[in-house]
Amino acid sequence: MLDIAEELDRWTAEGRDFAVATVVAVGGSAPRGPGAALAVDSDGTVIGSVSGGCVEGAVYDLCLQALGDGRTVTEEFGYSDEDAFAVGLTCGGTVEVLVAPVTAQAPVRAVTAAALASAARGGATALARVVRGPADRLGRALLVRPDGSYEGTLAGAARLDRTAAAEARALLEAGRTGTVDLAEDGTHCPGGLTLFVESSVPPPRMIVFGAVDFAAALVRAGKFLGYRVTLCDARPVFATPARFPEADEVVVDWPHRYLRGTPTDARTVLCVLTHDAKFDVPLLETALRLPVAYVGAMGSRRTHDDRDRRLREVGLGERELARLHSPIGLDLGARTPEETALSIAAEIVAARRGGTGLPLTGSGTPIHRDEAEPAAMAAA
Repeated sequence: MLDIAEELDRWTAEGRDFAVATVVAVGGSAPRGPGAALAVDSDGTVIGSVSGGCVEGAVYDLCLQALGDGRTVTEEFGYSDEDAFAVGLTCGGTVEVLVAPVTAQAPVRAVTAAALASAARGGATALARVVRGPADRLGRALLVRPDGSYEGTLAGAARLDRTAAAEARALLEAGRTGTVDLAEDGTHCPGGLTLFVESSVPPPRMIVFGAVDFAAALVRAGKFLGYRVTLCDARPVFATPARFPEADEVVVDWPHRYLRGTPTDARTVLCVLTHDAKFDVPLLETALRLPVAYVGAMGSRRTHDDRDRRLREVGLGERELARLHSPIGLDLGARTPEETALSIAAEIVAARRGGTGLPLTGSGTPIHRDEAEPAAMAAA
């Protein structure tokens, strides 16, 4: 639900009643993962998606039903071998959806509105909701903040709320969305309640070093992928907002000096397009020692070999050098700046999701990987 927080925050501010369907679990191949949401207001206006189209009609009807009867329900959709026209996922997977009304009478409206407002403004937010358990608990919610404070209740013992908040905070700190099983007394025994915890964190950073012609296309690609994009170059005549209007910020500074002083984390991607040793070597020396998600550097294979030698001379070891994607990007036969940006973006996605970069045709690999698989780029 938090993936459409901006629109839903506007709806709550306007006093609209609506119902939200949120994907809380998937099995096998499914078009969208946990957290994907579709919402319908009392006028029938719809935003969002839970399946890319496969089951949207049925989910829409469930939302209207929830608006009518005020009940929170869960529903599972899967592939139907018997009837190709039955409501289901043609890709063969299953998806479980929580459908909850958010009306003036709904007990969770206040906490839901607070969570939506926080997420819409870019605040780190976790929303924990009961998706399995007694009927009177279904949909109950807690808003959990980074400092561990929370509001709302799961309508159980105070210990349950405290334990749920601690579990949600841990997922929030990791930037993950997932489920937690708790007993009604707040212990970690199975068979009680299953909570679905959605985490909304500020967008990850992409820092593009080098105000070259390829950089403008890569900035656009980064924005398309949902990154907050910074363009950095030491040359003020080239690093200007006019040349990179789609960047969130343009910084004039020596790349290695800027990188040492700017916040990065395990989701940050660094793209070095300068291919000039006086910029590259001190910058990559710093970058490859940071716990960031991805470090890529542009240049020919000859440039790469020279860069590798220079980086070894300044003390980088095999483990650090193995993290460097150089030459940057996948082999797409790219020529233009836009094609090159696409090849870089594709490599970033493949590294983030654990993809091979190979054609899906004949590969035999899963199209939709399990989010729990160890695809963390920072471990590369």
